[in-house]
Amino acid sequence: MTGDGTGAASSPGGRAAASAPVLWPGLDGAAQRRFRLVVLGDVMIEARADLPGVRFADVAADRLAYAPARAVVAGTAVNMARCATGYFRRVAVLGKIGDDAFTPVIRRELRRMGVRDLLCVEPGAPNGVAMMLRDGAAHPDAVPPADGREAAGDGPAGRAADWRAEPPGDNREDGRGGPTGQGADGRRGVRLLVVDDQGPGRRLTESEVRRAGRAIRHADALFADGYALLAPVSRAALRAAVQVAREAGTLVAFDLVPHDIDRRLPAAEAMPVLEAADVVITEVPTLARLLGLPVPCDAAGVREMLPALDRTVRGRPLWLLRHGPSALEDVVAYRREHVLMEYPSGYGPRVRRTGFGDRLAAGELYWWLSLRSSGGAPGSR
Repeated sequence: MTGDGTGAASSPGGRAAASAPVLWPGLDGAAQRRFRLVVLGDVMIEARADLPGVRFADVAADRLAYAPARAVVAGTAVNMARCATGYFRRVAVLGKIGDDAFTPVIRRELRRMGVRDLLCVEPGAPNGVAMMLRDGAAHPDAVPPADGREAAGDGPAGRAADWRAEPPGDNREDGRGGPTGQGADGRRGVRLLVVDDQGPGRRLTESEVRRAGRAIRHADALFADGYALLAPVSRAALRAAVQVAREAGTLVAFDLVPHDIDRRLPAAEAMPVLEAADVVITEVPTLARLLGLPVPCDAAGVREMLPALDRTVRGRPLWLLRHGPSALEDVVAYRREHVLMEYPSGYGPRVRRTGFGDRLAAGELYWWLSLRSSGGAPGSR
């Protein structure tokens, strides 16, 4: 794969080989935007509000609260694409949306982002909606999370973005707001995320994906996530997209979410995608639970898990295994019998948490493509 054909692969590839993704290209975008990316995933509308001074546990009756609230264009595909535009020369979003007053709003947001619209519209269907409430004001850039799931934007609405342009550092990731990141007593807020379980994304079909096959075949990478596995129709669509990509030599990157996917489907439903992917991004506890392996409690445990991972999953994906106190602080880059690299993700209390998971994934994918395009990716397919 030659990337965008600029002939500049050797220099970026050399830098990629010499450093971890968080150092080059880094978490704030690449100096030279290269490669073409298609992102397959959810696209929806989210209503969100913070409830400072209110605890869900204390609400025993109906209550009217006046608090900061907003509506956003959300979804795993939209938000990964937003971060990817800082790295990739061309980005497209493939998904399914409804046919209502929000449809032009969604498409306008993609145009504002500079992202190609590969969306399929279901006539007469409403767009998918999510609602997110957070009690006890908590600011996304002020304190570390209780676990890695919030930082990575868990949930189909994922890492959302306002319809308006977002200034750097704007705190729209998951509804956390407020000056301190805690309630008056120092307690972090709790997030309640309710997602429409009948959104059109669940009905993205194999035939609709194949109609977008030309874009996938001409891309350098296809990025998809595990939410498509949760419904039979979209599961078939995801597998079709992976097949189109593999046949064309397009790199397949797969994000293993939601983090409780092991409670939502058997491992056998995820296995075909895991085994066909070139890159799998996952938190170690999520992967271990899904595969029925002991959940490692430290870095040594992660290394001990690797031989079992090879025995359980066929193929040769590059595993980007996130682990640490929040399941996000450290990464092991592993491919069958070989630890290629270990590096800190850069995640911590002084790092801008807004969209961190997407920024990290976009930088890692750009890094890996740079290695591949320069012939420096060890053990690549």
